[in-house]
Amino acid sequence: MINEVTNIVVEALPQFQGYVYPNEANLNPVWSTLIVVYPYITGLVAGAFIMASLVRVFNVKALAPVYRLSMLTALAFLLCATLPLLCHLGHPERNYEIMMTPHMTSPMAIFGFVYAWYLMAVLLLELWFDFRQDFVRWSQTTSGFRGIVYRALTLGVTDLSPKSVQLDMKMEWILSIVGIPSAFLLHGYVGFIFGSIKANPWWGNVLMPIMFILSAIVSGIALCVFNYIVLSWIRRKAVDMRCLDAMAMFLFYALVVDAAIEGLDVLHRGFAAEEGFAVLQTMIHEKLFYTLNVGQIGVGTLLPLMMLGSLQVLRRRVPEAVRRTMIFLSGATILFGVLMMRWNVVMGGQFFSKSFRGVMSYKMEFAGQEGWLISAVILCLPFIILTVLVKLFLSEQLPVSEHALADGSKK
Repeated sequence: MINEVTNIVVEALPQFQGYVYPNEANLNPVWSTLIVVYPYITGLVAGAFIMASLVRVFNVKALAPVYRLSMLTALAFLLCATLPLLCHLGHPERNYEIMMTPHMTSPMAIFGFVYAWYLMAVLLLELWFDFRQDFVRWSQTTSGFRGIVYRALTLGVTDLSPKSVQLDMKMEWILSIVGIPSAFLLHGYVGFIFGSIKANPWWGNVLMPIMFILSAIVSGIALCVFNYIVLSWIRRKAVDMRCLDAMAMFLFYALVVDAAIEGLDVLHRGFAAEEGFAVLQTMIHEKLFYTLNVGQIGVGTLLPLMMLGSLQVLRRRVPEAVRRTMIFLSGATILFGVLMMRWNVVMGGQFFSKSFRGVMSYKMEFAGQEGWLISAVILCLPFIILTVLVKLFLSEQLPVSEHALADGSKK
């Protein structure tokens, strides 16, 4: 009987390796899967917006067919960006306090203002200027609930004169330029929070904000690739291979830069070998072996690098069907790899003891406030919202403006 009770108690306690301080014995990681999902979603938002900016700011005409889809993708994921934080809070109903009593020296508090600025002053405005002409036309030709929605979205501005259309295009361009640094700020601040924690050798690194921004660009482009191919498959429409090849090219170059910076970080840590380097080695070779070496590096970086790199070398000699499959798999594996990167950063910094001589274990819960079920639901929710947005604003039955046709939003 005593042995059975002892075994139950031992199983209930966290598992340790090495020396761990007594006050860490009963603590699970404070930041769990929800905080893993949070920077992942914000990164997808920033990356999708950068993808759209390649059309508006840098005039990459080959990417025009995915401009509107990229913008709607950014909006769908941005609407869900705060949900992981709200679910993580003990009293989410008090979230309004961040606006009512701002703490301007706190990076986390500033996020509320950055989020509001990016959502209201950048993304929604740019989408409105881009769709305004279509809203006016749709409100005149569509009846029922959709017609009411379109009439409301016109905001009473029904002028379709050339001067008005020219103003719309100018405002789109200005907002795209403003949106690029705003997107960097939206996601880069997450890396800033981790990188500024100097007492934690896994987090404290000046390259952390840069790595977060680069991985956000990579994951956002990969998400646009994934969504475009899936949407074309659902609609049973042929994929614009010129557009897809251009997306693959930008995805490859972004992934090369991201992998180079992360490799530089590893080399610097190994060369400096500062205090706590031994426990970092234990983390890499044992605790995070599968998520880091297999998931992030192997599946999420090396595999898509080889596929995308071979496509850049062979170019048109690969059949379209094979090329399309390789690009789709590259996007899917990159999305998985970046998720593993977020896991490794958030959880890795909490796995080792403050003594730098021991590591702790973590067992994910299925349900509950910090369970992986709620994290999975939050990850699925943006795709549901995106489906509704595509149905409302990218439906094949809806006529589009000449401006949208010129941009290649509809073939």
